[in-house]
Amino acid sequence: MRNRIEEILSWYHSENPGVRSKLVRLLNHGRLAGTGRLVILPVDQGFEHGPARSFAANPAGYNPLYHAELAVEAGLSAYAAPLGFIEAVADEFAGRIPLILKLNNHDSLFEEENPMGAQTASVEDALRLGCDAVGYTIYPGTEFRADLYEQLREITLEAKSAGLLVVVWSYPRGGGLSSADETALDVVGYAAQIAAQLGAHIIKVKVPSDRIAQEPARKVYEKFAIPRATVEERIRHIVQCAFDGRRIVIFSGGAKSDDDEALFEVIRGIAAGGGFGSIIGRNTFQRPREAALRMLDKIIGIYGGK
Repeated sequence: MRNRIEEILSWYHSENPGVRSKLVRLLNHGRLAGTGRLVILPVDQGFEHGPARSFAANPAGYNPLYHAELAVEAGLSAYAAPLGFIEAVADEFAGRIPLILKLNNHDSLFEEENPMGAQTASVEDALRLGCDAVGYTIYPGTEFRADLYEQLREITLEAKSAGLLVVVWSYPRGGGLSSADETALDVVGYAAQIAAQLGAHIIKVKVPSDRIAQEPARKVYEKFAIPRATVEERIRHIVQCAFDGRRIVIFSGGAKSDDDEALFEVIRGIAAGGGFGSIIGRNTFQRPREAALRMLDKIIGIYGGK
């Protein structure tokens, strides 16, 4: 193993050999193997946003096999999806790419200010399907946050006991948070800290803006002149919020954008700021296959130091 992988493993000494071996597998898979960086393809949008909104732009995406094949061909670190999509590919892709089973999801048929989501799969399902990790979304800020934290705690205990990694999507929502507040620097940093405190091995958050949402936090950011003018500075702060970089933090790719260069600039900022990578879905699978592969090749190149 390269020194960087050994360093990352040293942050997880309390975990059992099963968990640590899964972490090694994830960090040593794909074209970024050994670098400590990850690019993961998540495809939970069919459940979250509906099939047409998710796949009509590239109809090949209606087929679950398409996404797993894309992830393998691109040389990605892992593939994440809800139960149905993982069941559809687990046999054919067993051992070909690490699989992350998303254990909770919510749909968009009912508009809700305070999302809760439902547990749609289990640790037992993940073991049955040969997954390396489970994923779970929490919504800091929602009135149901305590229930989500308690559910995640039980899932985390079960997953770790079974030797599986825990990946937490930490998305602030609800309460007094506006849509702009959801990506404010102080709010995203808080979300990363909460996920780390709840035992996540890998934390997914959105790329933060330079906005400060909470007035008590604003006073601290201004008093200590915490840098936030550039993407690099903001990423560095989010990584700092996750145990001073001792937890793996990866960043969302966001909704599909036609401005490829703007996306690559964000990726460069993540890499320069010490972020561990990207978990990027719609900006890839909603493009034709060859365009998606070119984009992923560019992203991997940036994280690889090109």
